[in-house]
Amino acid sequence: MALADPLTPAQLPARFSVLIPVYAADTAERIRRAVESNSVEQTRPPAEVLLVQDGPVPASVTAELERLAKESPIPVRVLRIPENGGLAQALTVALPRCAYDVVARADADDVSYPRRFERQLPLIEDGADLVGASMHEIGDDETRPVALRTAPVGAARIAAVSRYRNPISHPTVVLRRSAALVVGGYEEVPMAEDYWLWTRMLHAGADVRNVAEPLVGYRVSAGSYERRGGYRVLRAELTLQHRLRTLGHVGFLQWAVNVMVRGGYRFVPLRVRETAYRLMVGHRH
Repeated sequence: MALADPLTPAQLPARFSVLIPVYAADTAERIRRAVESNSVEQTRPPAEVLLVQDGPVPASVTAELERLAKESPIPVRVLRIPENGGLAQALTVALPRCAYDVVARADADDVSYPRRFERQLPLIEDGADLVGASMHEIGDDETRPVALRTAPVGAARIAAVSRYRNPISHPTVVLRRSAALVVGGYEEVPMAEDYWLWTRMLHAGADVRNVAEPLVGYRVSAGSYERRGGYRVLRAELTLQHRLRTLGHVGFLQWAVNVMVRGGYRFVPLRVRETAYRLMVGHRH
């Protein structure tokens, strides 16, 4: 059962916002590309794009944000947060500021494919609270995907996968803000604020779906898999698993398996870690 009612005919087609956080490591060129791919290039474009500047950014990025706000054919607003507080805080501040209840998430260095919203919005209008999708991994050349992350499809499969890994790719999400806020919205869980939100939504009975088709090009840098290892990431993993157990989303046995497998994964050699992650999330080259 959905946490929100299906939209009425008078509300169709749903007007929606695109929410894109920006921080110091993002570049003006990538931000411009992200905004274009999520707005003017969409076969079903949003009514607005909200860019959230999380702390100080280079002058080139400031100039690009100002240019987009002035020149974009689709309205672009810029919300500035003076100090960098991380993704969870930025989204917590920004989500209520979106003009519409239906909000699509995007990252400032990724690319949404033209039919993304055309494919996802009808599911929201049908009553879904949260809709994700498969996505490609891309490098500098967005026209040449290097791998495919396959999303689990169907309520039973999504629920099962959620007990041992994140079933929804954050950069592909379209959600109902009201359904997210009713369970508390984003909360500070290091490196897992999205997984923790989806889990709470599932636990509350949300209608969570995935589109099998890849709808986003997710940029993977040379250090992406290196950052998935080490003691800092292990501490974050243990925090997440404790919350999943406390919520009742996983039992003792699943918790123990997750701690051993996902915890141990943080200390295997980089090449093994990359291969293991690709296998876990259904990668295909």
